[in-house]
Amino acid sequence: MENITWADFEKVELRVGTILEVSDFPEARKPAYKVKVDFGEYGIRWSSAQITKHYTKQQLQGRQIVGVVNFPKKQIANFMSEFLVTGFADENGDIVLTAVDKPVPNGSKLI
Repeated sequence: MENITWADFEKVELRVGTILEVSDFPEARKPAYKVKVDFGEYGIRWSSAQITKHYTKQQLQGRQIVGVVNFPKKQIANFMSEFLVTGFADENGDIVLTAVDKPVPNGSKLI
């Protein structure tokens, strides 16, 4: 593991946002959803997330998640991902979302 400085950490824009919409993404190589998230002053953005093992579309609607909003856009199949959904792999490699346990304003930065 490489050590980083506080300045390095501050460069990563880890922001909280609320999921507004979730749709299937059949064109993705691995099972995934398309998620539309409101990041407050950082805008409404779309991403692809391989989170279908632990979450239904209905469970995700209205949930706050943590995303990296300062990566460049990335094309996934026929879709442009505008941020990175964060999470942790469980014992099977399936993703469990990084989330907050109490509501905070959309766009809040992880500190």
